[in-house]
Amino acid sequence: MICEGPTEQAFAKTNLQVPFIHKKIILQTPLIKASRGGIVRWVRLKEQIEMHLKSEPDAYVTTFIDYYGMYAKHEFPGWTEAHAIVDKSNRIAALEKSMLNDIDPLFRHRFIPYLQLHEFEGLLFNDINVIYSQIPAADIVGKAELEKTFAEYTNPEMINNNRDTSPSHRLTRIIRGYNKVVYGDILSEAIGLARIRAKSPRFHSWITTIENL
Repeated sequence: MICEGPTEQAFAKTNLQVPFIHKKIILQTPLIKASRGGIVRWVRLKEQIEMHLKSEPDAYVTTFIDYYGMYAKHEFPGWTEAHAIVDKSNRIAALEKSMLNDIDPLFRHRFIPYLQLHEFEGLLFNDINVIYSQIPAADIVGKAELEKTFAEYTNPEMINNNRDTSPSHRLTRIIRGYNKVVYGDILSEAIGLARIRAKSPRFHSWITTIENL
């Protein structure tokens, strides 16, 4: 599971490794090598994907990368065509399909492209009571915005990717001293994988695909 950064990596280690072991799946969570945290041009990511596929012939490779922060300059395959699609879920599915089709045909059957819509932190907007129970009340300085976000989005994956309204920017305003890795780990573990999957259909579908290998 090639992780965009330490936040996704910590989430995978905390929430996915043990459940996957129960499915007889051993999970490795390398970061994107070219950046050690952050999206890179497709050509660099493709090199890493194919390197893993070639060097470990029994392994499957997937990606855990945010759609938020991806731009045309990263030159992902099918970018222009995908962005003609209005529905965000269908747009991401088209991008994932183009990523798959750009991988060497000898190995692509072991590649599972996945882009998180819109951002990993969206998964943390799952249960407002978990946030209240895990974060000191004095540190929740954006209670009105927190409650408004939960009221507006039943599917946290749809919290959008505008710079002012992306999940991570919301959390930075809502929680004083918010740290992506630390709070992501605390909140995701408190929510639990089952509840995250129940409210985030694209994430659930991805995990199901891995479990069914």
